Amino acid sequence: MISPTLNLELAAARLWDVLVVGAGPAGSLAAREIARRGLQVLLVDKASFPRWKVCGCCLNGRSRQILTAVGLRDLPAQLGGVPLRRLMLASRKRRARMEIQAGIAVSRPAFDGGLLEAALKMGTDFLPETCASLGQSAGETRTVVLRQHERTAEIKSRLVLLADGLGGRFFQRARRPEMVIEKNSWIGAGVVVPSAPEFYCTHAIFMACGSHGYVGLVRLEDGHLNIAAAFDPRFVKHWHHPGRAAETILADAGFPPIVGLSQWDWRGTPPLTRRISPRAMHRIFVLGDAAGYVQPFTGEGIGWALAAGLAVSDLAIRGAEQWHASLEREWHHLYQKTVASRQFLCKALALVLRHRILTSAMIAVLFRFPKAANPFLRRLHLNSAQLRPNLQFKASSWDRN
Repeated sequence: MISPTLNLELAAARLWDVLVVGAGPAGSLAAREIARRGLQVLLVDKASFPRWKVCGCCLNGRSRQILTAVGLRDLPAQLGGVPLRRLMLASRKRRARMEIQAGIAVSRPAFDGGLLEAALKMGTDFLPETCASLGQSAGETRTVVLRQHERTAEIKSRLVLLADGLGGRFFQRARRPEMVIEKNSWIGAGVVVPSAPEFYCTHAIFMACGSHGYVGLVRLEDGHLNIAAAFDPRFVKHWHHPGRAAETILADAGFPPIVGLSQWDWRGTPPLTRRISPRAMHRIFVLGDAAGYVQPFTGEGIGWALAAGLAVSDLAIRGAEQWHASLEREWHHLYQKTVASRQFLCKALALVLRHRILTSAMIAVLFRFPKAANPFLRRLHLNSAQLRPNLQFKASSWDRN
């Protein structure tokens, strides 16, 4: 359990340079980088830590590049992260195998907790089990209402970074910004199971794809199997449970069944594909999942969050020192370049995966032309030529060695 560094009353008695709402990867990394520069940072989250959330639990090459850039290169290994070497993509009992070298699997309780600890070491203050909502703008500060159990306090900060995730309610009483959820957006669902067939081995990502959803599986540092899926909500409604929907897709892909999958306690997410507009307003920047999201594939979600957390830090420092309306436009353009342009690639891939014939054709092409996916995957997962994985598809049976 990560303890609070102060209480609600002490937090309310201070004027903060930056208040960060949400202690996921985006919020914790932003808080760390800003506190490292000497500013007074308060980080709040509605949950207690460590906490689990629906996620594929994969760090791709881009995530590892960002961690290296901020001096946290060894964090995944310190948390027991499992190197990822292969990706098995399957649909309608046809498979393509990809070898990768830049990925690593680590559970979200461990990774988010590790990032939060790194932020605290740099001087960030932390309040868990604390809900936040927008208060009034007062000249050179923003007021945020914090609620912790039965207590309420108003916090003043020169700048607010909002990273409260897909289901955040920070703006519930405000007229703007506008959240637009894409029509026919899929929902996320996930579970961690303690045992599964040996087929689902370590050092590998398994992706079972169907026209109504896809299911990703990866072994974590404790040997448990993390399962993260994206489904058409009508498909889940038809099967009455996300576990039964996942069983159907796994069977269709030709992957071994996982006994009792529909009996575990699955958790879901709101609709995944969404955008918020604007992503910045007077002394507020929105980042992470709260700023917009599309269905991820193999670790992109954490990469987007880390990229946004790092990108916003310099703007936040400037905004806390002296606010200019031009910073709102700067964040819009920086977010588009850093995150939104890469989300477009995942959105295009998600459209392909919704069509059974297109998915089968894609796998067939990858059997015949092994290097066809290399440019796409490098663009999706890496910032530059560094940490470039050896991406090769192989038309062969699954090799567990």
